[in-house]
Amino acid sequence: MARKVPFFKRWIPEWLIKIILFLMTLPGITIFFLPLANVNAAAGYYGCEPADIQFSVALFYAGYVGFYSLERRFFSFLAAKEYFLLFMSLQITGCLICYYTHEIYILFPVRFVQGMLFACNVNLSLTLIFTRLSSERGREISFSVFFGILICALPFNNLITADLIDSYNFNIIYKGAVFMYLPGFIFLTIAMSHYRINARFPLYKLDWESFALYSAMLVLIGYIMIFGQEYYWLEDIRILGSVIGIAVLAVLSIIRQRSVKRPYIDLQVFRYRNFKVGLVILFVMYICRFASGITNNYFISALHFDPFYLSYINIFNLLGLITGVIIACCMVLQKKSIRYIWVPGFLMLLVFHAVMYFSFDVQADEFNYFIPLFLQGLGVGLIMVPTIIFIISSVPASIGPSAAATALAIRYLGFCVSIALINFYELFEKSRHYNAFQDHLSAIDPAVKHFIHNQASRLSRKGMPEDHAVKGAAKLLTGRMNVQNQVRFAMDYYEMMVWILAIILLLIMLFPYLNRTALYLKSKRLSPA
Repeated sequence: MARKVPFFKRWIPEWLIKIILFLMTLPGITIFFLPLANVNAAAGYYGCEPADIQFSVALFYAGYVGFYSLERRFFSFLAAKEYFLLFMSLQITGCLICYYTHEIYILFPVRFVQGMLFACNVNLSLTLIFTRLSSERGREISFSVFFGILICALPFNNLITADLIDSYNFNIIYKGAVFMYLPGFIFLTIAMSHYRINARFPLYKLDWESFALYSAMLVLIGYIMIFGQEYYWLEDIRILGSVIGIAVLAVLSIIRQRSVKRPYIDLQVFRYRNFKVGLVILFVMYICRFASGITNNYFISALHFDPFYLSYINIFNLLGLITGVIIACCMVLQKKSIRYIWVPGFLMLLVFHAVMYFSFDVQADEFNYFIPLFLQGLGVGLIMVPTIIFIISSVPASIGPSAAATALAIRYLGFCVSIALINFYELFEKSRHYNAFQDHLSAIDPAVKHFIHNQASRLSRKGMPEDHAVKGAAKLLTGRMNVQNQVRFAMDYYEMMVWILAIILLLIMLFPYLNRTALYLKSKRLSPA
């Protein structure tokens, strides 16, 4: 039996402690994808491009990934209560800075630091929970709850912030985040004792060099993936310089990890076959997960849903995520083969993309999308937790933290690559379809003449002068073409995802050795990936 460590006052019930510790991670998870709650509103508030808002999320993610391995040293140096209060104070300060600033270049470094503090929050909360769990069942349920909260962050943020952003400026959501931190801060101050999980370990020989190399490489990867298509990739000196920088940093990092006694991330993890298979599965799943952003853009641009109504439609996606996580947790507890979890999960994603491919149209009823959104959430929920446990279980427990850190890096890479793919298809495919439409549409085309005549007549009846009515009709035609371009781009992207998912399903069913890895967590101190 694991010893119940007295890091809380004895009058606090055990069940309340576990609930409070999970709630400690909720504000950090909420601000993780907060700028994506309404990208256009955020871009308008900061006076920047939507790509800059995406980059601010990537910076948060990069701070989380880069600081993950170094954070353990601070975890050992400070008492749990001191550590909690320190990083929560810094998070509140960061949210206040985001609330008061209008400058995107002030927001960028603050978001990176918030990602570092999120790593502190997650690792400490989950470790304290794990020390109070006496069974493997409890640890797997804890993982499921945490990752269930994490993958629900996007639809949950859209739901709770849509009305706020519509009624106030975008920065009001950071003010709300401050108030989310305050109850936990007060509770910890009153109820938590000064307990150390480990012996105090001095903060010397911190591997700041590896942290700096690794984090710089992650930031450059995010920069290339988000801005590459906009700057025409290697034709731009900024992208070319970033690629060269990544290559140099990667070489230096590998040389350093092979030479130091305690590597930042132990490269031995890549010797295990199932570990590499798990990384591929996780990478593909993350690309599929963020493809739902195209659906949301389609709802707004083609069907003209407002963000408030869109948040309610995404409740079906949220319900699918919760259902998938619960089912996956039950299957993991029952020691089901990983194949019997992955195949239904990817099959749900395949069905979602195939159904959406045939459902994209310039006019549609919203109830046609309720079931596909639920299926997308169900697929992601089924795959997420078992895949991470599969990755960690594929390596010895001694290098489990390195496996968790690598899985986290793959998730970040999947997030960035999904943005790069969407940007490529949106900019390149829209342009291709626009040119194709122009080749088939001309002023002498009977359908075009009929459309412009009808629209011009309608505008004239509304009181618009005849010459202005003709120009207005031409603009309406251009608007219709833009909607068609949006629909065609979404169909092209989802067609590509159908082929990728079909290949992944085929590979999963053809690899019999996937049944040989037991899904269990080998360490009580293992932090989440």
